[in-house]
Amino acid sequence: MSKQEIRTAEAPTPVAKFSQGVRKGNILQVAGQVAFDPKTGDVVGTTVAEQTRQTLKNVQAVLAEAGASLDDAVMIRVYLTDVAHFAEMNEAYGEFMTTEPFSARTTVYVGLPAGLLVEIDALAVLS
Repeated sequence: MSKQEIRTAEAPTPVAKFSQGVRKGNILQVAGQVAFDPKTGDVVGTTVAEQTRQTLKNVQAVLAEAGASLDDAVMIRVYLTDVAHFAEMNEAYGEFMTTEPFSARTTVYVGLPAGLLVEIDALAVLS
């Protein structure tokens, strides 16, 4: 069983040697996405809520290209630059997570390039 690259113009093009997503069998890993507009490359939003929404739209685009959705995600990892952003991120995140059972989630605090407040990746299992 070989790996299959998942690529879509509806999510930002990676700036390094990695794929937007990779599928092997029924496992799909979506690479860490940030709040870049896939058409312009510009950061969308200055608040963590705005950036969380755009980031999750980018995650959704990669999932969709593989025939999946957030409902197929079993694990979501959220990377924040500031502990103080947790509540605001969590509220925006909740707008996208509407179907139970919800995926598992881990939130960690990291450094990201200037202007970026959040990064999110996803692991999905497909039927």
